[in-house]
Order: sequence, then C-alpha cells, then structure tokens
Amino acid sequence: MFGRPSVFVTTPETCKRVLIDDDAFKPGWPSSTMELIGKKSFIGISYEEHKRLRRLTASPVNGHEALSVYLHYIEENVISALEKWSNMGQIEFLTELRKVTFRIIMYIFLSSESEPVMEALEREYTALNYGVRAMAINLPGFAYHKALKARKNLVAALQSVVDERRNQRKGGISSKKKDMMDALMDVEDENGRKLSDEEIIDVLLMYLNAGHESSGHVTMWATIFLQEHPEFLQKAKDEQKEILKRRPLTQKGLTLKEVRDMEYLSKVIDETLRLVTFSLVVFREAKADVNLNGYVIPKGWKVLVWFRSVHLDPEVYPNPKEFNPSRWDNHTAKAGTFLPFGAGSRTCPGNDLAKLEISIFLHHFLLNYELERLNPGCSLMYLPHSRPKDNCLSRIKKIPCS
Repeated sequence: MFGRPSVFVTTPETCKRVLIDDDAFKPGWPSSTMELIGKKSFIGISYEEHKRLRRLTASPVNGHEALSVYLHYIEENVISALEKWSNMGQIEFLTELRKVTFRIIMYIFLSSESEPVMEALEREYTALNYGVRAMAINLPGFAYHKALKARKNLVAALQSVVDERRNQRKGGISSKKKDMMDALMDVEDENGRKLSDEEIIDVLLMYLNAGHESSGHVTMWATIFLQEHPEFLQKAKDEQKEILKRRPLTQKGLTLKEVRDMEYLSKVIDETLRLVTFSLVVFREAKADVNLNGYVIPKGWKVLVWFRSVHLDPEVYPNPKEFNPSRWDNHTAKAGTFLPFGAGSRTCPGNDLAKLEISIFLHHFLLNYELERLNPGCSLMYLPHSRPKDNCLSRIKKIPCS
C-alpha cells in the first residue's frame, strides 16, 4: 500500500492491540498524506508530543464548558440553515451540510463569520481532503496535485490570521472572545515552550477534519437512514417531542443536559457511525519486530487497522449491513468492536463536538422537516468518504406542526 509492505488487521482484538500498544506501534501514515495534513499535526507527531498537544488543546474543543458555549451557536446556524434550505427547492444536501459544519468550526477556531473568506477556505479544504487518500501523483489534473496547492493556500490564509493576532497582541489589543487560535497561541509546556506557527496551523487543519468533515457526512447518512426507516424515524421524533414537553416555558433552546438525555438519538448516531464507518482505516508502523496473533510483523512494516471489517463483522453485529439502532439496546460494545473515532491515546480529538453537532441538527430536523431525495437509487462513491454521487440531491420540506 502506497509503496510499502503492509499488513491489514481486521479482528477486534488485533485492532485494539495495534491502536493501544504505543510501545510497539507508531503512526505510519504515507508520506504523501503527511505532506497534506502536516508534519506537526496529531497524526504525525511522537506519542509524547501527541499526549502534550492533546492535553493542551482538548479542553477548548471538547470540554464541558466549551461545548455549552458552542451549543447555542450551533443551534442558531442549524435553525437558520434548515429554514433557508426549505425555501431553496432542490439542494445538494451534503454540500449544504458541509458549509454549515465548516462555518461552525471556523467560528470556534477563529471567531470568523466572514462568508466570502469561509467559502474560499471551504473550497480549498475540500480539494485538500480529496487528495489525502489519492495516489501521490504531483501532476496537473490529479487530485494530489490539487490538494498540495490547496494546502499551500490554506496555510497562507491561516498564517495571515496568526500574524494578525500576534500584531494585535503586540499592540495590546485582545480579542473579545477567546477562541481556539487564542488558546493555541497561549499554551506553553512545563518548560515555558510555546507552539510554533507551523504547529498551530497543522493542529487547526487536523481539527478541521475532526469537527467538520465527519459531522457533515454522518449527519447526512443519519438523516437518510431515518427517512428510509419510518419506524425508527417515529421513535426518534417522539423522543425529541418529549424533550420539548419537559422543558420549562422560560427556557429558550437546547441545553447540554437535554442533548445528553437523547438516549435513542445517541443509538441512531452510533448505528450510523458503525454502518458508514466514516474513517475506514488508520496507518500504524511496527517500531520493532512484533508478534501479532502468531505472525511476526517485521520492523518498519505498515499495519493498517481496517475499521470497516470490524463494524461489519456478523459475529459482532448480526445482519451487519442493516440499519438498526435497536441493536444498541442494552448493548455495551466490547473493547475493539466499535471504533468510529479510533481508540487508545490517538482517539479522534473532536469526537464530542462532532456528536453534539449531529444531535442538534437531528433534533431540529426531526421536529420540523423531512427529506425528499430526488435520486434515491443514486450510486455511491467511497473515497475520500462514502457518499451518493449526487451529494444527496434533495428537497427539504417543512412539516406542519402536530
């Protein structure tokens, strides 16, 4: 794979071992992927560096306080987007979702709400993402070539934001709202070392993937699956109506507690994550000769953790290709059998934020709207992530209040 001898691991036990054993395995992403995501991003740095960066950056994205603050901004954007789409006629549902999730993540990172800037950055990010799993052919017309150009443009745009912030600080101007960029610029380790510009930019690009790409795609699939299964749709809708009934009259909008009380919706999201397996593979590399299930993996060989085979294993999940949120009733996934965000020290850092975005969207969608797909039999594309070829061409219809 990508020019290196590689081993695929496909059972829960071996996947768990490879993901958790940091003494035997290190990140093993292809150099072409590293070139695009960034050498200082989470996927490329050493275990010690990763641990330090996670500790420093987790709270501004996934902390309880941070999520409570973001919740209202996410909700505002979801409500206005659904209203707008219902008046637009046909839309590419996935394209529009990705615009919303991008706007949210840019606000969290940079407090930026400039539409032209955001649309330009989103286009560049899409081109970058398409090249991450492409063959490393750096010639005009190929996805990898376009992705390298997109990375250059993204880095330049983020660098100008970093420079502007540094100049503001020198001039004694501090931003009214402390965002992720501020947090990364303030952070220092026990030796007083601060993050370099390259580290800040690569971390931001990494979080972009965690908090934008996954939530957009998974929201689309959850909406499609619910619309295709009226009994699950009704059950999810009833839960959301119940949340409204219990709400005090003086309360406006969702609270984090209400989102965490959405037990059935959480099962819908977990089932979508399992069935879609948004991140299908993780690359590791053997640090030394490693004995794995009786096989010796030579030092330097790539070890690919194939999440999709675990999530579609009929011994773990009966009728694995069937969408069935009820399979999660009284079911606690055993270690290594449910890996939508990876496992071990390198679990996806934006997982809680992604699930929050999906929950808020589905809450408002289920209560007030329905999806009519215009090409329900449309064939699928699988790279860089599985999606209908027409990006889910649909109409969003408002449903009468019941």
